[in-house]
Amino acid sequence: MKHFSLPKDGGLKADSIAPDILHSFDRIYTEIRPDAYVASKEIADMILTEVNGFDAAREGRPFKLGLSTGSSPITLYEELCARFKAGEVSFKDVEIISIDEYYPIAPNAHQSRNRKIHEVFLNNVDVRPENVHIPDGSVSKEDLHAYCKEFDALARNMDLLVMGVGDKGQIGFNEAGSSETSRTRTVTLPYNSRKRQARNFNGNIADTPKAAITLGVATMKSAKKVILMAWGEDKAESVQQIVEQECTSEYPASYFQHHDKIRFFVDEPAGELLTRNVAPWLIGPCEWTPKFRRKAVVWLCARVGKPILKLTEKDYLQNSLDELLDKFGPYDKINIDIFNDLQHTITGWPGGKPGCNDATRPVSSEPYPKTVLIFSPHPDDDVISMGGTFIRLAHQGHDVHVAYETSGDVAVHDDVVIQHMDAAYQLGFGNRIEEIKALIASKRPGAPEPKELLAIKAAIRRSEARGADRSFGLNDETNVHFLNLPFYESGGISKMPRTQVDVDIIKDLMKRLAPDQIYMAGDLADPHGTHRVCTEAALEALEQLREEGESWVKTCTVWLYRGAWMEWDLGSVDMAVPLSPDEVVEKRHAIYHHLSQKDIVPFPGDDPREFWQRAEERTQNTAKLYNDVGMAEYQAIEVFLKLY
Repeated sequence: MKHFSLPKDGGLKADSIAPDILHSFDRIYTEIRPDAYVASKEIADMILTEVNGFDAAREGRPFKLGLSTGSSPITLYEELCARFKAGEVSFKDVEIISIDEYYPIAPNAHQSRNRKIHEVFLNNVDVRPENVHIPDGSVSKEDLHAYCKEFDALARNMDLLVMGVGDKGQIGFNEAGSSETSRTRTVTLPYNSRKRQARNFNGNIADTPKAAITLGVATMKSAKKVILMAWGEDKAESVQQIVEQECTSEYPASYFQHHDKIRFFVDEPAGELLTRNVAPWLIGPCEWTPKFRRKAVVWLCARVGKPILKLTEKDYLQNSLDELLDKFGPYDKINIDIFNDLQHTITGWPGGKPGCNDATRPVSSEPYPKTVLIFSPHPDDDVISMGGTFIRLAHQGHDVHVAYETSGDVAVHDDVVIQHMDAAYQLGFGNRIEEIKALIASKRPGAPEPKELLAIKAAIRRSEARGADRSFGLNDETNVHFLNLPFYESGGISKMPRTQVDVDIIKDLMKRLAPDQIYMAGDLADPHGTHRVCTEAALEALEQLREEGESWVKTCTVWLYRGAWMEWDLGSVDMAVPLSPDEVVEKRHAIYHHLSQKDIVPFPGDDPREFWQRAEERTQNTAKLYNDVGMAEYQAIEVFLKLY
């Protein structure tokens, strides 16, 4: 299956720049790759070079390889397993040291690190069982100190340590505040960490261990060589702090600035805040495409605190934008060009304004009305991420359809199910409350939820989505589609790989509708995350339909929105849809219909606000950014990137 990455539009001419200049802002030597899959292949190459080049007989010991669990290494482990099956490497003479484990937990528990690393890697290669060392979460409290001391001695001086970095700069369970001199020990997990880990325990923080065993920072740093990795836009801020800022205990991975043989691999979303992406003109020559010129000018506005039309030649020269001046100046021409370019992204007609000259508009006026297909990974991403645009498209007379790609069932709290059963009982539809309570009580931590329970949760999510769509006049019988893509239906947090079956379901809907516009999620936070998997499946479907000769695909435009947390930067925006105060409220009311996701949602992340609050702050901040560079002042703006 193909993997999705955002198209590049201008940027640093990296191939013409010496490595020491390209990495001049790096305190840790960092490689940016298009996606986790490309990076994982390169990391696998490095591991194979080390393992295959090690002579265990001569050294009198196996090669010591340190590994982490979590989501970051999954693509790497898949690649290593493939390399082993292809006969490119053997792990018979490799000693595996895993860096952490929950405490207390049984080694064979569904959520244990031990079980996870066996399932995704160790069971699929020829490593010897006696060479596998994973912290034992079942050690008694009385023996724990001695055990950690013994494990620390075993783990020191690894030949190679490969680790994922957490979204707050964690390494293993070394959280903010960990000492650079720390050794293998038990740590108390802070509340926010337990909340993040709760997704591995059916979203129940009460079932999430309060402690863990982890290698210490000093133990990790004793490794002869280290490879770090981080994928996804949710780690961008952490990556920037670790790579370019001062070493600090707030981001424990930054301690590796003091290691002399380290490489850090990140994908493009995780590296988007690094200087070579944010302001590459500070490093070297660039390819100055129209969008990239806009990116530079918007950056300059923020840097000097001025709108576009007030920028001076001095502003450009003092901020390393002399190359832009030389190629496209004078400065006042650049100002006017960029002002007009950005202004032309703004439209109140996301489906095109019928009967108007559309030469400078982001969307063509014809055909009208358009058939519009909005893909929503979960049953609420549509109204949260682009609710104002969705509503406007419907109100402006287009034939708007929404496709909910997954059921979203696991994100419904058990208490919500009981409440719905009670309402059904009060209305005289039968009393199944005790039956459902027994079903909930039968759940085992970490195991898939019972199918009967998931069916009820999926029905709750469907009813909420229909209610949201009806609130602004969409026909929920004809224009609302629930795809229930099979990859999602694992019954737990870890999903199954997407297959052609998922793609075919999407193809069938596309062929029936033959849309003029398609909207889909552009979130790239997690290589295995639901948003990304759904988008990759939809893009794969489009590509196959194009190859099969579907004529409508040639004229269909694809627009990408982002979720409740992140937004496209102004340099990449192709369409900006302003919302009035009343439209903001109408969008909020649509989000309100998703009652199961309010207050007690199982997987809320670190942000305590409800989804409508996050969405409104994001769109209001975008409106402020437009206003700051000299555009009209709006209540809120939703923005989109045109993929093709």
